[in-house]
Formats: sequence, structure tokens, C-alpha cells
Amino acid sequence: MTRDSPLDLLVLHAVRITGFADTPAVAHRYGLDAAETKEVLLDAEARGWVGHTAFAGTGGWSLTEAGRAENERRLAAELAGIGGADEVRDLYREFLPLNALLQRACTDWQLRPTAGDRLAVNDHSDPAWDARILHELTGIDRALMPLADRLGSLLTRFRGYDTRFTAALARARAGEGAWVDRTDVDSCHRVWFELHEDLIATLGLDRHAEP
Repeated sequence: MTRDSPLDLLVLHAVRITGFADTPAVAHRYGLDAAETKEVLLDAEARGWVGHTAFAGTGGWSLTEAGRAENERRLAAELAGIGGADEVRDLYREFLPLNALLQRACTDWQLRPTAGDRLAVNDHSDPAWDARILHELTGIDRALMPLADRLGSLLTRFRGYDTRFTAALARARAGEGAWVDRTDVDSCHRVWFELHEDLIATLGLDRHAEP
């Protein structure tokens, strides 16, 4: 049976995987009530787990080191409670080759090397170059679906990554190139980054120590 995560864990985890977000965005990540989310955030702030920063008319929440440790402790306990650690580790190993493909595709979307400049910016004037990348992303999209389905069968908080990625890719294929790699929209890259962060947080891993 799929396990639902408790509200306070979802709020803390939403801050973790979004990196920096205001209260409505934190609530939106898991479809939570905004008022309840704010109460949980204020309680987490009092415990030293999150901090709120405001600048240039915007503001948002981020985890403290203590909050990061608490989040990982709670995630580990949740995973142990459903006996899902081995399954998530297996799925993470399947994710890593796809992650390498996604990173390469996003790099190729941003750069198109020339004879004189291997770091030349992709100005998207070569439709064949861009079409190849979108084709690669389509393959990643297909491979993500069964992986996301298996994750979602363990914990409901894992659900939605595949549908979000598919939606972003559809917009990119329709000509909205920002939906490949921009971070200010729910792009392919942003969805993938959140899934990656979700997996390493759940397993208590260090992103920089990955193979």
C-alpha cells in the first residue's frame, strides 16, 4: 500500500527540494493548505530548521543545516517504516544513467560548439540540432515513466514527476524553448533537478559524491 507522508514532513521536504521558495510555492508543491503550511513553517523556523530571507522585494524559505539533517532523519525513518530502502536504491541506480543523458541534453540545448569556440551559445538557429535534443528528451521521458510509477507506488510524495516532465517537454516541442532548461518555470530541467534532490535526500546521499 502506498504511504502518505505527514504534513510537517511534506512542508520541510518541499523546502528541501525547491531550494528556496515562498510560502505559497511551498504549499503548492504538494497541494497543501497555505495557512497550515505557514504554521508549519513558523514552527520549523522556531526549531531552527528553516530560515526566511527577503531581498529586492521577494522572499522565501530555505533549510538550515539542522533542518537538512532533520529532513533526512525523517525521510530515512519513513523509508524504513515501509521497508522501501532497497527498492529506492535500485531505482536510484536506474536513474543515474538517465541523469547523465539529461545533463548532456541540457548542455547541448545551451551550447552549440563551433570550430572556433567549443563554448559557443546555442542561438537555436539550427533546427536539426534542437530537434535531436528534443528527441533525446523524448527518450528520457519514456524511460522516466516506469521509474516514476514504481516510486509513486511506494510513497505518494514521489508522484507527479513523470507527468510534469511530459508537460514541460510538450511545451518545448511546441516551440517554447524555455521549458527545456529554465529554472523559473516548471521545465524539464527543474522537474529533473527536484527528482534528483528527492532521491538523494530520501537515501541520505551527497550529490557531489555521486559516480
